[in-house]
Amino acid sequence: MSRKLVAAQFISLDGVVEAPTGWHFPYFDEEMGAAVGEMSAAADTLLLGRMTYEEFASVWPHQSGEMADGINGIRKLVASTTLKEAGWQNASVIEVDVVAAVKELKEQPGANINVTGSIALTQSLLVAGLVDELRLLVHPIVVGTGRRLFPGGPRQVPLTLTRSVTFGTGVFDLTYQLA
Repeated sequence: MSRKLVAAQFISLDGVVEAPTGWHFPYFDEEMGAAVGEMSAAADTLLLGRMTYEEFASVWPHQSGEMADGINGIRKLVASTTLKEAGWQNASVIEVDVVAAVKELKEQPGANINVTGSIALTQSLLVAGLVDELRLLVHPIVVGTGRRLFPGGPRQVPLTLTRSVTFGTGVFDLTYQLA
């Protein structure tokens, strides 16, 4: 049995996923914390694009507490053609064909592989058919500008909704699988 790859995004109603630190935190409450914690607990590997990795690596090693300990301790793989080495604890770089590396990783024994942030990486893994679950935490806000998870492109990716929960803050926690 292969491992599950779960891609998770904080996303606005108008599809913006870029820079959620500017709009996400007013909606982060105990319910969302539990949902994020549940996703984290089910994984033993965190797959990140270079930009998300660099953002995380600049913050999390200097934090403490349960969430920071989890992020700092988990195995981290960085998909990058420009980054040559990862200086963060338990991190290494995938410099080769990311799609092939992820296919191989999914066949190895272990728990879930989580992708968070990493917009271009998530898009490429969706198109390649490697995402087993797409978890969208849809925030009740229109951001207006910023990179979108689905900016338009050459290929449709049919999805099936497998789970939906509405938090008290109005955030929708939606889980999709490839159709």
